[in-house]
Amino acid sequence: MTGNRFVHIVDDVDGLGDAPVLVVALHGFLDAGNGTVLAVDHLEGGGVGPVVATFDVDAFHDYRARRPAISFVEDHYEAYDAPRLVVRLQRDAADRPFLLLSGPEPDNRWEAFVGAVREVVDHFGVSLVISLGSVPMAVPHTRPIAVTQHANRRELMRRVNHWRGELRIPSSAHGLLEVRLGESDHPMTGWVAHVPHYLQGSDYPEAARALLTGVEDSTGLTFDLDALKVAAEQRLAEVTEHLEENPDVAELVAGMEHQYDAFQRGGDESLLATEQPLPTGEELGAEFERFLAGLDGPDTTAPEAPEGEN
Repeated sequence: MTGNRFVHIVDDVDGLGDAPVLVVALHGFLDAGNGTVLAVDHLEGGGVGPVVATFDVDAFHDYRARRPAISFVEDHYEAYDAPRLVVRLQRDAADRPFLLLSGPEPDNRWEAFVGAVREVVDHFGVSLVISLGSVPMAVPHTRPIAVTQHANRRELMRRVNHWRGELRIPSSAHGLLEVRLGESDHPMTGWVAHVPHYLQGSDYPEAARALLTGVEDSTGLTFDLDALKVAAEQRLAEVTEHLEENPDVAELVAGMEHQYDAFQRGGDESLLATEQPLPTGEELGAEFERFLAGLDGPDTTAPEAPEGEN
């Protein structure tokens, strides 16, 4: 039991071991292409582990901004899809335990949420916290997916990032958690996959595969990622097929390929450079709306869909 009113922690957990890793996978703001959701689904695909901690989601969730689904059947409501923020005990492909915090990113009380996560970290003696996220970028799907790593300790970095200077960006609960854990000298790192911005509203399995590969690199855990590889190849084939049927979109993608390759040849992987602007959102918007409608069918979600429940 814990003294923090925002989280309930199970006192005795069998099979956890010493100094486990905590993977933080919150969907919402940092979930382009449903990368985080797909990663969680994959981790839980071999079996959903027992809940070892539950957060007071009512304190953190904005129900009017992200309304949970409920079924209306003839004359009554049923099957309410209640949001949950929980920590589960999961196991990797080698049967090694780790902790998985999943659910919607809190809308409110970030400091309280971070404090509650710290309670979990201290209670279970977590050795490393690692977060997952995905963002839309002006990159073509025909090139290898890029991933940015970040950490509150230099020695946790497993690859070199090519960002230069300081970027002021919208914050996230993940970001605040990394800052606060760093202030208390607790290690945290994270991986962010770069999803083609024209596919951010659709499932992009390659993002989930890249994120879980990052977890492997940072922790030594191992996962069977074959199913995600197959799903990513199938998605690529679907996009390729629809591009053949949408030459206007294909032309825009080809333009991004040329500019992406130019950046690579120049030794600068940052696609935020302004001297060679990529097509604007207005230029891409109408074409890609029609493209996604053909790709996913009439029920295609809008680009903002990652903010809602999945």
